[in-house]
Amino acid sequence: MNIYFIIILAALLAEFLVNWTADRLNLKTLGAPLPEEFAGVFDDAAYAKMQAYLRVNTLFGRVKSSFDLLVLLSFWVLGGFNALDQWIRGWGWPPVANGLAFIGLLSLAAGLLSLPFSVIDTFVIEARFGFNRTTVRTFILDLLKSALLGVGLGAPLLAGLLAFFQYAGGLAWLYAWLVSAAYLLLMHFVAPIWIMPLFNKFTPLPEGALKDSIFHYASKVGFALQNILVMDGSKRSSKSNAFFTGFGRNKRIALYDTLIEKHTVPELTAVLAHEIGHYQKKHVLIGTVMSIAHLGVMFFLLSLFIREPALHEAFYMQAVSVYAGMFFFTLLYSPVEMTLSPLLNLLSRRHEVQADDFAVATSGLGRDLITALKKLSRDDLTHLTPHPFYVFLHYSHPPVLARIRRINAILPS
Repeated sequence: MNIYFIIILAALLAEFLVNWTADRLNLKTLGAPLPEEFAGVFDDAAYAKMQAYLRVNTLFGRVKSSFDLLVLLSFWVLGGFNALDQWIRGWGWPPVANGLAFIGLLSLAAGLLSLPFSVIDTFVIEARFGFNRTTVRTFILDLLKSALLGVGLGAPLLAGLLAFFQYAGGLAWLYAWLVSAAYLLLMHFVAPIWIMPLFNKFTPLPEGALKDSIFHYASKVGFALQNILVMDGSKRSSKSNAFFTGFGRNKRIALYDTLIEKHTVPELTAVLAHEIGHYQKKHVLIGTVMSIAHLGVMFFLLSLFIREPALHEAFYMQAVSVYAGMFFFTLLYSPVEMTLSPLLNLLSRRHEVQADDFAVATSGLGRDLITALKKLSRDDLTHLTPHPFYVFLHYSHPPVLARIRRINAILPS
């Protein structure tokens, strides 16, 4: 039996079973009573709605993950990868063009197969629970824009990577790493200005009490804030959020319009203090450095396996190629990703705690931050008592109840 076949199959099944177990444990926590911290925030109807939302999303996620695994395994064992490769080779194109076609067609097929699930999620589940505001036109335009960006930005990068591994010899992984790192850094500057506005409208926060409060706080903590943007999140959903993106002069803080609608000036200032805390604590920089380091390790390992005949044999391939080896390596690398993901989530949760601590210590708005978290939990139907194993696997933020209790513990008496 091919060792790569065993490793990849075992990893896929293990990931499926681990996630299934985590879902099952998480559903069992729905019997927990409403935490006393949320008394007066969630009534019985809202708490029951939150529980129903979790059940529906968990079931839907199980169906989708089962379908995805079944399709992948069927395509694999029936020789689909080899059939696709042989068909493309018959076109007589050079290796890099073959690679773009091979990976592009697989990506297109995956996108088409996931499309019905996206439709159900947006227009059935999110609509059922009162969140969806996406029109059919917006949904279609989002798909088209994403596809065009994938072709316009992703295809040239992929072509470059394929060319490195096809022609550059032993240092191909280094060239691929350097180019990918530069691309990643470039996106930090380009995305806020050119890409994000393709999907949402960003307008400067108007003059008034909120802008004055935020700029006063930013000045107090030495954060050079040029502008605050309001994003039309209500275009797609009633859910609320705020985020920080970019570096240097291109750094931006954006507030969803839905967030502004539902919160007071002190609450919004506290939320922004949390976002500024991420920057002041260098979390964005740390995340970027870690991503670049991860890319380097991944490309080095890829260089060791990309032309491995046994890896291609595991997928019943008649010919060894750089592009197929690159795709198969993503599956071989999945056990590493399974290990890294919870560890990265752990680091992310620590960063969130640090950002909360920074906001409380510097703004004096700890109680307003708690109130904002409670409102967000109610409005977004957040699960209040998730299972620790589920949190370990999937949560990039601490559970909201843990955050509230932490903030209460550090508030001045």
